[in-house]
Amino acid sequence: MHEPGPPPRPRLIATDLDGTLLRSDGTLSDRTVATVTACEAEGALLVIATGRPPRWIHAIGERLGHQGMAVCANGALVYDLERQAVVSSETIAVDAAAEIVRRVRHAWPSAVFAVETVDHLGLEPAWPLNFEPPAGTRFGDALELVVAPPVKILARLEGHPVEAAMASTAADLVGLAEVTWSGGKHLLEMSAPGVTKGVALAALAGRLGIGAAEAVAFGDMPNDLDMLRWAGRGLAVANAHEVVRAAADAVVGSNDEDGVAGELELLFRLS
Repeated sequence: MHEPGPPPRPRLIATDLDGTLLRSDGTLSDRTVATVTACEAEGALLVIATGRPPRWIHAIGERLGHQGMAVCANGALVYDLERQAVVSSETIAVDAAAEIVRRVRHAWPSAVFAVETVDHLGLEPAWPLNFEPPAGTRFGDALELVVAPPVKILARLEGHPVEAAMASTAADLVGLAEVTWSGGKHLLEMSAPGVTKGVALAALAGRLGIGAAEAVAFGDMPNDLDMLRWAGRGLAVANAHEVVRAAADAVVGSNDEDGVAGELELLFRLS
């Protein structure tokens, strides 16, 4: 009998950023950049799949040579890194967005909201500003911020564990929103129904003639689960949330150990 060989080289590499491709200090290691570049030279397509909006991946795109594509805002936006342009978007209808805000407020009266649209950020005044708001940021009540169709609504539920909050909120928003979380202990993220990283990746891959079996995906948080389940090989980094590790096909090294780069080096037989 023949010994099973290594898995075939993927045509598509999908990876989350924070906690996965990026180290804990938010940087890309030289090893990771070199490995991704080598994989692209072998013909693989890199797809960054992140909860971040496009404006928060510009520096990363530059570090990677502006190659490949990005699925942003948990699948609501597809962004071309080379052209630096949004090529498709899935928004929440204005009426639905207002209803989402009302229902979350009813369940969690102390909730504070942020709203992402295709071209700007909206914040309620009580949103903690531990970052410099981008130019054009709008401030106001959440119901005023959703007069333009959002791609993502975020709700801070300080003092409430996000896992329990997500389960109850998802049940309350059936048909109105896809609910997930990606890192903040008290931060829920809501997109249009059916909008996930996995759905966006499947659509992108389909347009390019790439099947799920030809894809490998890496992630660390619950907003990555759909993506890992879609890919022919879905891998969790060692520092991933326990539900992600349990759902993955295998666990690779942590983000601080360049786990994604290490696995790609094996898959592409890089020396």
